[in-house]
Amino acid sequence: QVQLVDAGGGSVQAGGSLRLSCAASKFTPCMGWFRQAPGKEREGVATIWTSGGSTYYADSVKGRFTISKDNAKNTLYLQMNSLKPEDTAMYYCAAKNWGLCRPGNGDFPYWGQGTQVTVSS
Repeated sequence: QVQLVDAGGGSVQAGGSLRLSCAASKFTPCMGWFRQAPGKEREGVATIWTSGGSTYYADSVKGRFTISKDNAKNTLYLQMNSLKPEDTAMYYCAAKNWGLCRPGNGDFPYWGQGTQVTVSS
């Protein structure tokens, strides 16, 4: 079992920045961030191979968001810059031990409780 605790959400104006964090009981080979806005399907945002460090992003966030990790703290981060109102959603950290590590693959067995991000125009 893997426990994940998301934090760092909040309200910000368009163009602003937030950094989300995910404290993990342990890292799994693949970890990522997903989001879900009201009335919409869950969307993959970014994923990372925790051993090699390769990262992958959804087209909608490329160049604005950065996924990173701190191995010493077992903590995953999502730095979000140039935020837009359409980034408003509940953001979730997720982890898995095998399979394709891409934002488009949502088959993660372990999930955080989520943290709300609200971007106003």
